[in-house]
Amino acid sequence: MQPALQTSAGLAPSSLPDDAIEVGRILDAWGVKGWIKILPHSSAPEALFSATSWFLQAPEAKFRPGFNAFSGTVSLQLDEVKTHSDSIVAKARGLDDRTAAEALRGARIFLPRSSFPAASKDEYYWVDLIGLNVVNREGVALGCVRDLMATGPHSVLCVEYPQTAEDGSVTTAERMIPFVSVYVDAVDIAGKSITVDWQPDY
Repeated sequence: MQPALQTSAGLAPSSLPDDAIEVGRILDAWGVKGWIKILPHSSAPEALFSATSWFLQAPEAKFRPGFNAFSGTVSLQLDEVKTHSDSIVAKARGLDDRTAAEALRGARIFLPRSSFPAASKDEYYWVDLIGLNVVNREGVALGCVRDLMATGPHSVLCVEYPQTAEDGSVTTAERMIPFVSVYVDAVDIAGKSITVDWQPDY
């Protein structure tokens, strides 16, 4: 039996799309009329604004033990998404009071990658860069993009690579490469590679 909240708060049982990407989570209720405050996973969360519905899954137990607003995957229909100060807030259909909104605190938000707005020329979604191999102009492999960081005016590639210690053991190390045109020569999404003007000993 599905929890009553799925009906009263406009949540509908659903399945996660094959190309689903986690784009944020519900941080808290906002105001008293059922609005929710969102914590995006990207500094450029355009996909959150363009979608008419979000897919939700329960938060990991460590973030909110005892979460019972719903189980499995549900879809949430949106009436409005906007920025407020430095936050993103949303009004979802069926969420009409603060109690209903608070029940969703911590829920993870997913969107199908195919629904993302087209990126502008020379702009990329972080999710498309993660996992790409990084090589320099000389063809030296520098590692694989594990994550990105926002550092004010630009992003930084967090590149993971194997490092061999003096005793022969291999550990994982990380190098940071600014994701700016001064250092990034080319991004080949289809070829899963990024070419940079960077040396291993930088």
